[in-house]
Amino acid sequence: MKLASEAFVTRIGWALAALLAALGLAAGPAHAQATHITPRLVAESAAPAPGGTTTLALTMAPEKPWHGYWVNGGDAGFGLTVDWNLPDGVRVAPFRYPVPDALILFGMMNHVYEHPYALLAELSVDRSVAPGTDLTLSGVANWLACTDKVCVPEKAVISVSLKAGDGRIPAGTRARFDSWRALLPQPLDRQGSWERRGDNVRFAIPLPASVAIDKPHLFVETPDVIDYAAPQRISRNGDRIIVEARAKGTREGPVAALLRTGDGRGLSLTLAPGTVAAAGEPMTAGTAGIDMRLFWTALGGAIVGGLILNLMPCVFPILSLKALSLARSGGAVQTARVEALAYTAGAVITALLLGGALLALRAAGEQVGWAFQLQHPVSVLALLILALAITLNLLGFYELPSFGGGQALADRGGATGGFWTGALAAFVATPCSGPLLGAALGATLALPAWAALPIFGGLGLGLALPFLAIGLVPALRNRLPKPGPWMNRFRRWMALPMGLTTLALTWLLWRQLGSGAQLVWPAIAVAMAFVLLIHYGAVQRGDRRSWLLIVSGLLFTVSLGATVAEVAKAERTAAGAGTTFSPDALARARAAGKPVFVYFTADWCLSCKANEAGVINREAVQAAFDKAGVVTLVGDWTNGDPVITRTLAEHGRNSVPLYLWYAPGADKPVILPQILTPGMLVDQAKR
Repeated sequence: MKLASEAFVTRIGWALAALLAALGLAAGPAHAQATHITPRLVAESAAPAPGGTTTLALTMAPEKPWHGYWVNGGDAGFGLTVDWNLPDGVRVAPFRYPVPDALILFGMMNHVYEHPYALLAELSVDRSVAPGTDLTLSGVANWLACTDKVCVPEKAVISVSLKAGDGRIPAGTRARFDSWRALLPQPLDRQGSWERRGDNVRFAIPLPASVAIDKPHLFVETPDVIDYAAPQRISRNGDRIIVEARAKGTREGPVAALLRTGDGRGLSLTLAPGTVAAAGEPMTAGTAGIDMRLFWTALGGAIVGGLILNLMPCVFPILSLKALSLARSGGAVQTARVEALAYTAGAVITALLLGGALLALRAAGEQVGWAFQLQHPVSVLALLILALAITLNLLGFYELPSFGGGQALADRGGATGGFWTGALAAFVATPCSGPLLGAALGATLALPAWAALPIFGGLGLGLALPFLAIGLVPALRNRLPKPGPWMNRFRRWMALPMGLTTLALTWLLWRQLGSGAQLVWPAIAVAMAFVLLIHYGAVQRGDRRSWLLIVSGLLFTVSLGATVAEVAKAERTAAGAGTTFSPDALARARAAGKPVFVYFTADWCLSCKANEAGVINREAVQAAFDKAGVVTLVGDWTNGDPVITRTLAEHGRNSVPLYLWYAPGADKPVILPQILTPGMLVDQAKR
């Protein structure tokens, strides 16, 4: 009886709190009283550009044990509202909410946040606003704060100082907003359906069977549809998630909802009235099965793709020289096996480390994809110096045991050289992996971490397979050419593709940093690395001026440190053969009723650049696009972009390239192959 009385009193308290807040009778403004949830309004850019947009964040920090509410609070709560006082020419869109938690208290379902959270909204500035205009905005926010025993309607004055300007966003602020954006539900690009059947309501959500879901729950935003506290029966019928629960209310028409797919992850969607398929295989909350066919297909694709990567210009010289090192060793069985296994271990472990880092960053809320290390200029600079070092070694300027000279160290520890060579091959192969491994690595988005990691390991294994076969199969090793003077000539020829790789990385670094002062320290670092390596070779040949090594080494260290500090604030906006991609730009282009071609690229993606130069930018293709009125949108992923990363993930991709064709009126795009032809795009434009 005591528990029932407490529940009744709590229900009455919540109802009164909601009524008071709705009538605006909460006591006093925020500056006159403390609140249990502390709000703070911040802007991504303090100087939004006229004609542009910026993102606002309203951060909410609940005291323990208080909680706030989702846009639809459930049985006993409600979301936040703001009465804005906006300057002329400024508009603020409704706030978007992160994925909430389901909390049942006294038989009532609450959609809550028991931890700090951020609501995001887009602020747009009219083109007519003059630069320098004061755009300070303020408003009165109202919300409900509750514990498991009491609810209090709260309000506060929120404001942020803005001035019309150039739209610049500091790097630290962008990173903070990106972390908040990563917690927003991703929009599902297909519409679901729902129906009432007796006392029940049923929902069908289109979601490929390959997508793993953990702890599913459907949060229905539209009121008067579902009994929030009723148990949800969730099952999978092919490429549909079926949700069944008790109906409540008489609402008709489209329904807005959010499907939780895991801790902090979800999909926002719209469901139209229609027929819902029969329930399928029950899904147990908290467990996520995997599609074994998807797993084995992705693993096989990763191994085959890794095998083909050996033909790429940055990998082939490394493989060739390791094979020739076996020929130079005279074909000793033990040496061959040790080097082959060490090379394989280096390639597999490096691929696993890169994949593990990718999965860890995603789990932490970062929006990153495969080859993410190449989105950072410091990583590109390190690769550039490494490629330069290999090129100079191949040309004979100095000897390095791991790449075909100085046999003394290799004889004492061939495993070490083999391991680090395999690690290098795996690391430098990532820019080339997009077209070969797009589907395989994209599958890691739909698999739990324990199932995704072997796919990354499969990439490393495929990369190491040729050298592993040579090392373990005597018949193959015996077919290697006998040592002779030709090996030195071959080694110098291998400097050509590695030198081209060095030039490509130089161009990429220039594209990432621009041609201004930010290139000074990286240029000094590369120059000092060059001097250091050249003089190291001279010392090997008897030069006694060791002081030059010390001076160039110190200058190299200082310039490298200065580069790290300088590029930390580097930003770049790249141009492409079209308008910059954004979800809003895509929505506007599709609303115009014209064909839309969206391509996602990066300067370090070799196949992307080949497709652009040889196909997309060709005169015949552009003429066909102009005739058909095709709108082209370019998503540049060179330096990373969380919006593009989420878009890639929505289409089952982990990296670039990705090519999407939206026909007028089509519900979803056609995903074009990763290797394009001019005829393919011209045919699409003519349809």
